[in-house]
Amino acid sequence: MDARLDYAGNPVGARIVKHVVSASRAAHDSALPAATRELVQLRASQINGCAVCVDQHAKDAAHAGETSVRLSLVAAWREATVFTEAERAALELTEQGTRIADGAGGVTDEAWAEAARHYDEEQLTALVSLIAVMNAWNRLNVITRQPAGDYRPGQWG
Repeated sequence: MDARLDYAGNPVGARIVKHVVSASRAAHDSALPAATRELVQLRASQINGCAVCVDQHAKDAAHAGETSVRLSLVAAWREATVFTEAERAALELTEQGTRIADGAGGVTDEAWAEAARHYDEEQLTALVSLIAVMNAWNRLNVITRQPAGDYRPGQWG
């Protein structure tokens, strides 16, 4: 499969990608736990059907020491016992924030309150921003049909 567009290979795409990468770095450089970041990125990518992002974040998480059991259970996290309460709150916020069109009213007050119970304001800001940026990456990649499977951990920074 070939990508429809190399958005990093033209001046407009390169400028846009530069800013999305910058936003991604800001979230990654926050106090949000690394494991939570990877779980959130993986779950948003699963929901959006972004194969290249699922490939990247599953491999990066495994490379960073995440277990195969937890990675396998991200898609069914509600029934899994391997996630902390804080991670579960982040995954719920991710699902509701990613599936905005599917839910009347978007993110519920209950989901927000649960996330706010586990994360301070800086971490919560990073979490919300990471969800938004991940959804942007997913859309860029799905629309342009970026191929998956060849990613090597750390390849993109």
